[in-house]
Amino acid sequence: MKGKRRIVGVAGLVLLVALAAALRHGSQLVGIGTAYKAKMLCSEVFVAGRRQHEVLADLEIDDLYALRIIKASIDERAHAASASFLGMAGRTARYRGDTGCTLVSGPDSVTASDEAAPAISRHSSAGGGSFNHPDEPTTPVIPQLVAVLDEAFSEPDPAHLRRTRAVVVIHNGRVVAERYAPGVGPDTPLLGWSMTKSVLNALVGVLVKDGGLPLDAPVPVPEWRTPGDPRASITLSQLLYMNSGLEFNEDMGNPLGDVTRMLLTEPDMAAFAARKELQSPPGTRWQYSSGNSSIISRAMRNVMSEDQYRRFPRQALFDRLGMTGAVLEADPGGTFDGSSFMYATARDWARFGMLYLNDGVWEGERILPEGWVDYTRTAATANPGNAYGAHFWLSVPDEYNRAQTALPAHALHAVGHEGQFVTIIPSHGTVIVRLGKTRYAHAWDHGAFVRTVLLALEASGEQSFSPRHE
Repeated sequence: MKGKRRIVGVAGLVLLVALAAALRHGSQLVGIGTAYKAKMLCSEVFVAGRRQHEVLADLEIDDLYALRIIKASIDERAHAASASFLGMAGRTARYRGDTGCTLVSGPDSVTASDEAAPAISRHSSAGGGSFNHPDEPTTPVIPQLVAVLDEAFSEPDPAHLRRTRAVVVIHNGRVVAERYAPGVGPDTPLLGWSMTKSVLNALVGVLVKDGGLPLDAPVPVPEWRTPGDPRASITLSQLLYMNSGLEFNEDMGNPLGDVTRMLLTEPDMAAFAARKELQSPPGTRWQYSSGNSSIISRAMRNVMSEDQYRRFPRQALFDRLGMTGAVLEADPGGTFDGSSFMYATARDWARFGMLYLNDGVWEGERILPEGWVDYTRTAATANPGNAYGAHFWLSVPDEYNRAQTALPAHALHAVGHEGQFVTIIPSHGTVIVRLGKTRYAHAWDHGAFVRTVLLALEASGEQSFSPRHE
């Protein structure tokens, strides 16, 4: 009998431990879900200017269907969004003006100072700049592009929707095609996700040009100051090329992975990333990591005053390019999130692409250092297939290039989660922007789309197209 009681006791203990682990895991998942819903609702309403019911519908699609059990609401007076599950695990995000929306500690933590946050302003992206910007979306200047746009906005597989939101094509300095989904227009800022990393490349370039940051010197990181810490040798260039050697789980499909935890649970994203250990010596192994971008963002903050830092993205880049709808959001500690959370209109994203198409020069003014674009398109050490440069992709990632379409050499691609793309093809004088809410990557073949755009330009007599890699 004692033996049986002991077995029953051990079994009960194992069951309790398993139950506790399951509850803890479930609690973490719910916490991530409420944080995601509050943050996205806040940004989409107060930054993008969209209607609450439309945003909530977008947040409960496809693999996000389970988020329907999480209730969310907007407080217009406090410029905040809150979410909770059965009244528990509440999270709140609040709008902070020019730094967008930021998660705070709980549903009741909106303070009086936050209630005074400036109401979002709407700037027209029309007028000014290196290519035409009509007040209304253009009918394709090149008739052959009409069918290309029709295909881009079509839904051939009802079970795996593309949800294309915006397409802008720039050729030889003019808008030759532009279209938007219902509820989206030229003045609607759209989330770029990891296209933000490519914008960070430009901001770093401005600092390097002005002597504010050295590329090949170790990055001063407080967490790495202990004598003998091997991470202290990591350079800015290694962070840009994603071969810092730091451990980081970038699996967006894992709600408890490093990237999701960093974006939705950490008050200091850079500190979270900087605490990661080395998996390999710096410069010897390539691993895509949003943590590297967060560390760069804080390194930028450390070389300027707080006022300079807060104004830096707009003064150094956005205003100079006429990106009037661009908002780079910050983490709760005030460090810009250079990895994921930037909003901009499709035309803003096109302007950004034009900067790289023109070798870092905008309307006769050199914004990026001489040779910066060539540096950016240099393949990272140990990167498979030489597919990645300095915070830009050098080829379309495989999950968005099912047909393995060959594209012209020297192309650059800013790429973001859910099918965001700015594709820059210098040999063709072309920038192609595609923005979407594509939850299943295989639903959108960006390589094939780019090829059809270039073939349409060729058919119109505007451009010859030779699909090749060099």
